[in-house]
Amino acid sequence: MNLHVLQSEEARAEAHILMKVQEHILSPRFGGPIIGAIHDHITGVFQLTYRNPRFDKAQTLFIVSKMGENKLPEPIVENGREYWTGKDLFSTILPKDFNAQFKSHICMKCQKCEKEGCQYDAYVKIRDGRVLMGTIDDNAIGSGGGKILDKIARDYGADRAREFLDDVTRLAIGSIMVRGFSTGIDDEDIPEEAKRQIDDKINNTFHEVDQLVASYRDGTLDQMPGRSLEETLEVEAMKKLGEARDEAGRIAGKHLGLNNAAVQMAKSGARGSMLNLSQMAGCIGQQAVRGERLSRGYWNRTLPHFKQGDLGAQAKGFVKNSYKSGLTPTEFFFHSMGGREGLVDTAVRTSRSGYMQRRLINALEDLKLKQDGTVRNTADSIIQFHYGEDGIDPTRSVQSEAIDLDDVLRGVLGEHYADLLSRADERKISPYATVEKDLMEATTEEDEEQEETEYEGGGDE
Repeated sequence: MNLHVLQSEEARAEAHILMKVQEHILSPRFGGPIIGAIHDHITGVFQLTYRNPRFDKAQTLFIVSKMGENKLPEPIVENGREYWTGKDLFSTILPKDFNAQFKSHICMKCQKCEKEGCQYDAYVKIRDGRVLMGTIDDNAIGSGGGKILDKIARDYGADRAREFLDDVTRLAIGSIMVRGFSTGIDDEDIPEEAKRQIDDKINNTFHEVDQLVASYRDGTLDQMPGRSLEETLEVEAMKKLGEARDEAGRIAGKHLGLNNAAVQMAKSGARGSMLNLSQMAGCIGQQAVRGERLSRGYWNRTLPHFKQGDLGAQAKGFVKNSYKSGLTPTEFFFHSMGGREGLVDTAVRTSRSGYMQRRLINALEDLKLKQDGTVRNTADSIIQFHYGEDGIDPTRSVQSEAIDLDDVLRGVLGEHYADLLSRADERKISPYATVEKDLMEATTEEDEEQEETEYEGGGDE
């Protein structure tokens, strides 16, 4: 084994910049965090902040002791006993002047967002380093899209982001050790009534597919533009069977509340998805090869268990059972066919993408960014006048924009303008909060007076 020892000061300084883990929290590909909380860390912080639970002094000291030196926030005193809330404990690891607002991963995507009045505790609002409302989950501290982690790394530097990640990890483990967390096969149990509803829905869908097949055979099926009659039947059948699986998932999910450990993991973004849960508890759904229902097998049918020419749901690969209830032999065979495609596709895709990356590297290896902002090759020919055609460094960009102007305006102009900006954003007004005349007219005279005074005073201090 060769050991490379960095000897000159220049080499050591460069290694400090290039090789420290905290310098790689933000990705050069898209500017977001690629190192973040996962699994138990997200579940622990979710349990700590969802619905703002209370902890007594012994529990609080146990949680905080994991983080080393940290001053306890002010307790809530009731009947002579002291309590600390989860949101207050999380606030102790945030920078004191930190402000943010965003939607949690558990957001139900309601038609009209109630924001501060959210009944699901899914709207996060942080002011001056204190979590006022909302649940901290994958959208806040996860890798890929953690809003809090992203803002800390961008505004406070890589070292502060490393400290925050370390503290989040310790806080989450402390919280999950106090509350306890485990999942088992009984987390996928649903009541008999739910099973009956799922069966009724699937049987109704089977009947609808049979009607489609009958109308196809007698030539009364409405042909879709640009498709043959056979393709129209397949598209319509896939659509109805997909809806059946989704509805089975909704019924199962309705009976598996947020007190369920498996649901907590899926909803908070820690691991898995509600689709995984609905397939475990409700119905696995249609198996597909190359995006179509199963057709290949024996002559004019998929398996000898079905009649020749059968185009019904079960004969073409629909799996009615869930993983919990267990599959019939024919369902198991169809499921294997769907699974085999995934394995082959993964193997083929890996080699193709690897070769494509190698060709790209070889084609671009002589390009260099010059000090005048141009991209040139070794012959000094200009490839781009502006790096990336926009001159933006992706590592320092905010969702591909050079600057988060909304965030700057929110910091300078204060809360009232922040609300105005969010309303503008909801109405899909042009970027960077260009507030149009009709929105401005919606503000009352009282609001306008307040805007003037805030602007003259330089915003909220």
